[in-house]
Amino acid sequence: MNDPIVDEVRRIRREYAKRFDFDLQAMAADFRKKEQQHRDQLVSFSPRPARRRTTA
Repeated sequence: MNDPIVDEVRRIRREYAKRFDFDLQAMAADFRKKEQQHRDQLVSFSPRPARRRTTA
């Protein structure tokens, strides 16, 4: 079964990775740079309170 949306996401991901020669560190640096350029679009959530563990 082919899903055109999944195919498109994979194509875009592959093209993006190819721009950086599939270097994960270079891609992460680009993501961080884009985050700084678009700080007004970032979402941050307050941390969740810790849950107590129960032991059996």
